[in-house]
Amino acid sequence: MSAPAIGIIGGSGLYQIEGFSEVADVVVPTPFGPPSDVIIGGTLHGRSVFFLPRHGRGHRIAPHEINHRANIWALRSLGVRWIICVTAVGSLQEQYHPRDVVLPDQFFDRMSGRASHTFFGNGIVAHPAFAEPISAGLRKILAESCAEAGKKFHDGGTYVNMDGPAFSTRAESLANRQLGFDVIGMTNLPEAKLAREAEIALATLAMITDYDCWKTDEEPVTADAVIAHLHANVAAAKEILSLAIPKVPLEPAWPEHRSLDAALITPRDLWPEGTIKNLGVILERFVR
Repeated sequence: MSAPAIGIIGGSGLYQIEGFSEVADVVVPTPFGPPSDVIIGGTLHGRSVFFLPRHGRGHRIAPHEINHRANIWALRSLGVRWIICVTAVGSLQEQYHPRDVVLPDQFFDRMSGRASHTFFGNGIVAHPAFAEPISAGLRKILAESCAEAGKKFHDGGTYVNMDGPAFSTRAESLANRQLGFDVIGMTNLPEAKLAREAEIALATLAMITDYDCWKTDEEPVTADAVIAHLHANVAAAKEILSLAIPKVPLEPAWPEHRSLDAALITPRDLWPEGTIKNLGVILERFVR
């Protein structure tokens, strides 16, 4: 295991943050298959930082094709104990405008394929607490950094995670809005669930690209419109990240860093050796 590091999951371009030095590509095989791409490692403000583009460089991987387990396992194997996710979302509320930043503190799961959103099973059962799915400490750092950068942001909100790759129907969009959800996306909840199981503190910079399709006086949601706003958000994300990284603690001492303490149900003497091997980077402190 390397020294405690900071991970950033996002789209193309984030590895070009100004001041990022000693850059190297890192190939990490995992028991769950390959991650989305080669991981870009380097140093920023004296901290070890690893970047992973969730859709692969060139945006080659659709939301339903992302191997979230491999992504989180690979980052954890590199010593990552904090993850900042940068993700595009649609707004479900009038006051959340395109190019605003939302720091969600809750999720609502409307995904299929949940069996691949956990490391556990195959003889080891765990039920981590997930009532508060976002690290409060890391979200506070992001809020401070957004304010310092002068960006318009909303501290808190519920991210509803839908299946992709198609955008919502209008009926779905209106229902999500009426239920009080704030933003909608296709990728972030599995990352949060797996990070909690891997004892990684995670928080999200949700960058608004559109009003989903509930707002009938707006142009239809199209990939071109979303990408235009997404590119405009990249500069803001880089600035916020550069300010946030030096504020992250040097040692992993937050509650999320011991989330398995009360979560593991299966007695240690019943753990299958093959499952222990696959989950070695996560279960290391329990099997010494």
